[in-house]
Amino acid sequence: MGFYDDRIVPRIVNLACGTGELKKYRSRVCAGLTGDVVEVGFGSGLNVAFYPDTVSRVAAIEPSDVGWRLGAKNVAEARVPVERAGLDGQRLPFEDDTFDSALSTWTLCTIPDGVGALKELRRVLKPGGTLHFVEHGLAPDEKVQRWQHRLNPIERFVAGGCNFNREIPRMVTDAGFELAELDQFYADGPKFAAAFSLGVATA
Repeated sequence: MGFYDDRIVPRIVNLACGTGELKKYRSRVCAGLTGDVVEVGFGSGLNVAFYPDTVSRVAAIEPSDVGWRLGAKNVAEARVPVERAGLDGQRLPFEDDTFDSALSTWTLCTIPDGVGALKELRRVLKPGGTLHFVEHGLAPDEKVQRWQHRLNPIERFVAGGCNFNREIPRMVTDAGFELAELDQFYADGPKFAAAFSLGVATA
């Protein structure tokens, strides 16, 4: 990664994704996590405060050293052990059937091979394990979609490879998961950036 993507983008993400508006979605998506959890795109640990008591430990996947350092306080204050256990969501360093739950929050927009990363999560989840996700992606309205497609090259450039126009629910099912819960809605903000999918899928 270049200087901008390596040093600047993690700080922008930490600020943009740490807003009060997003905290309510973090609380919703973390509800129901249980046992051993793998979290991809851990960032600066903004989900840590929302892990329920049913979580026993968290294996954090985070490529950015800056992001991990920004999260040091959150990790130190976590009620459960949190270990940086890998750098690449597309190649998880775990045996099959290791985890009870997986967590992804505003991450699948950026991973180059999002479906590949989801397949890896499914591999390391125990049978019947759950993927909890909240992501922004392709809007349901054609007018908004047109703006997403137009703006996507700019977004990719300024936001470290983030995409506005990925079909998140389809990616989840293409990876072999079964959707158990799905809520699609517009959050506050410009619609092209705020078409959210929040759900739970089963391995």
